[in-house]
Amino acid sequence: MTDLPVAVIGAGPQGLAAAAHLLERGLTPLVLEQGGEPAAAVAEWGHVRLFSAWPELVDKAAARLLEPTGWEAPEKGYPTGAQWRESYLVPLADALGDHVRYGATVTGVSRKGRDRLVDAERAEQPFVLHVTGADGTEERIEARAVIDASGTWRRPNPAGADGLPALGERAAHAAGTVTYAVPDRADAATYAAKHTVVIGAGDSAFNAVNELTAIAKNHPGTTITWAIRRAVSTNTFGGGEADELPERGALGVRAKKAVQDGNVELVTGFRTARVDGATVTAEDGRVIEADQVVVLTGYRPDLGFLSEMRLDLDPTLEAPRNIAVQIDPNIHSCGSVSATGAKDLAQPEPDLYLVGMKSYGRAPTFLAMTGYEQVRSVVAELAGDHDAAARVELELPDTGVCGGAGVFDDPDSTKGGGCCGPTAPSEELFTISRAPITLS
Repeated sequence: MTDLPVAVIGAGPQGLAAAAHLLERGLTPLVLEQGGEPAAAVAEWGHVRLFSAWPELVDKAAARLLEPTGWEAPEKGYPTGAQWRESYLVPLADALGDHVRYGATVTGVSRKGRDRLVDAERAEQPFVLHVTGADGTEERIEARAVIDASGTWRRPNPAGADGLPALGERAAHAAGTVTYAVPDRADAATYAAKHTVVIGAGDSAFNAVNELTAIAKNHPGTTITWAIRRAVSTNTFGGGEADELPERGALGVRAKKAVQDGNVELVTGFRTARVDGATVTAEDGRVIEADQVVVLTGYRPDLGFLSEMRLDLDPTLEAPRNIAVQIDPNIHSCGSVSATGAKDLAQPEPDLYLVGMKSYGRAPTFLAMTGYEQVRSVVAELAGDHDAAARVELELPDTGVCGGAGVFDDPDSTKGGGCCGPTAPSEELFTISRAPITLS
């Protein structure tokens, strides 16, 4: 099978980096991208500024591939998604040339002549990827290995507090009153002079609150409600100055100020049960009447096209079992995780690896530099350099946040979880009523 390519699913940051590493190791990559352009998902949130600095957003093998073209790596600053894409990801895709195919949707992965049940000579058979082109044409592509870097962007978590779409949520999304992306202050018309409710409590929600606050400053009558399902505690707004990525900490600081200044109404203990148009109802009967609903509650992986693969995934996170204990917020709550490599990502299906955002399943703590270390290690393993694959070449920053499941999922809890011990409520924040009220 050595004459076959290594199939890489997804032409995002980790998929393109994987291709660069494969070329550097003398292996042939074939990147299959569903979209019509490189980093198509990044293009959809191009207005959002990353909290990782430029040096953390460029893979080393990719930089080595680009340098002969005259490309120079940006040395400082925090790019937006659009800047990251235009200044690095698109040039990288161009340098990879015909190794990247666009409009190629992977609908299934299997072993040649073997379904999931067959053991006999399974590992000796090439992978077979079923691919549908932009024109609907179907084909089978054989590969010696598969690196799934397809991400989670197309699978946002719903607003429903039970992990399922809230009643009416699908219809509201189809009608355009529910969206799953960070608002853009440069395109304010959707939100100007209207009431928007943001559902979610992570970095994306911080971004949404900050963007909407900027819109409200220029458009009188714009109001914002922020609904979270936990109580206010010291970690509600991220790690602040304790975050080793300062721009990540600053996101939460700005969102906190918007609440304290009265520009944003924060509603706690709010578990969404129903969405009627843009009217959101909690399980306890409280109602928020708005014009737009922005749902930013995380993402989950698409495992459907891997149904014929033998996977060993954590039942909670849907992440490779060997890394789940390091990233599960129910267990590891202190905000720092270890770098993960080929050994951690290996599946019962030999030479199949889930990398990038998808490797974290439903966990929210993934960083681009994490994915670059993953693909470096995985490609080294595929090339037979086991020492390099086992070597750790990355130390990840701490978020400065302590907060396990007790804080994230219990509306009445002010206790920390996991390794951090108790977390007291923030004295700087006002007390927020959880009495049944209607916000309009």
